[in-house]
Amino acid sequence: MCVSDRYIRALAIAILGVVLSACSAVPGQRMIVPSSIDVSGGQYSSEPRQQITVPITDINLDEIQKLQDAAKGDLSQQVQTMLNTARSEPPAYAVGKGDVLQITVWDHPELVAALGQPNPSSRPSDAAPGFLVDDEGNVQFPYAGSVHVAGLTVKEIQARIASLIAKIYKDPQVTVRVASFRWAQIYIDGEVRAPGLQQINDIPMTLPEAIGRAGGFTPNADQSRVDLIRDDQTIRINIPDLIDAGRNPARIMLQRGDMLRVAARDENGIYVMGEVNRPATILPMRSGKLTLAEALSQAGSLNQNTAEANQLFVIRAPYGSAGKPQIFHLDATSPVSMILANQFDLHPKDVVFVDNGALVKFNRVLNLLLPAINAGLTAAIVTK
Repeated sequence: MCVSDRYIRALAIAILGVVLSACSAVPGQRMIVPSSIDVSGGQYSSEPRQQITVPITDINLDEIQKLQDAAKGDLSQQVQTMLNTARSEPPAYAVGKGDVLQITVWDHPELVAALGQPNPSSRPSDAAPGFLVDDEGNVQFPYAGSVHVAGLTVKEIQARIASLIAKIYKDPQVTVRVASFRWAQIYIDGEVRAPGLQQINDIPMTLPEAIGRAGGFTPNADQSRVDLIRDDQTIRINIPDLIDAGRNPARIMLQRGDMLRVAARDENGIYVMGEVNRPATILPMRSGKLTLAEALSQAGSLNQNTAEANQLFVIRAPYGSAGKPQIFHLDATSPVSMILANQFDLHPKDVVFVDNGALVKFNRVLNLLLPAINAGLTAAIVTK
């Protein structure tokens, strides 16, 4: 036997050894699901990293029921308080600093001049002609002098002015209305058609009223994530959940200085990756909900040629820095599993991962080795 033959035989034995080692790296025809996974935490440093054990939870009817019960009780205490303390009849508007009043005394046209003349070149944001409530909460009215009106309703102001000018006019008939509402404002931002400042007027500013004045939700709005910022606190309001629970969102009253922000659906996407036909970021519905079955359907379902159907995982990041991630496992080989997937609600930023089969792993290992094998055989033939 010549040297070249011995070289080719040795090369073939080496190739066979590599192939067998690849087989041992990917044994069997299915992946064994561990009961938990160790995740290294902490920052890069000389100190040893903390090992966090993340249990893998099977998706079944009991687990789905437990998650749904927890979601039903997820209504924040602040929202509960606002709903429970709301009045059936909201209070009348109280005049404040910066408002402009129109005060009319009937049968006394000489007092009309005190209202001022309208400016034809005025902008929509300019105040209407009338009596301005100054920084001290007072208005100056003829024969009544300085009248404190801040915090009073229109009826109360009307009675006060009538009593003051009764010394000059017998039985005066006084009418008061707010010509410009400028004291109480809220700001609406995010996925509404007309974001910006909204004035609180004599119509109570409820949550639906504010969204309606801003033009309503845009198609990209996530109605389950409406944030109310009040007194440096953020209150998350889930409108579809309130309606499902029979609670009227119109019972949530907005106050001066509140800010509303409507989140966008593309801020809370679900990542579907692995052995699916169209890996993608799936957006939740307008209600903020998205089930595992809906996410898989929008991703083109499982790739029948490469997917290991019993190795479907949902990885859920923790809420806050102190929480732990969660991993859920679903065996999708049975048609009944799709019923479970249709009831399993995904959360924002969830990762849905479908693993590949053992033969696919083995084939990919071979694809990595084939260039080196071909190069070796070519070199051996040239040497011979």
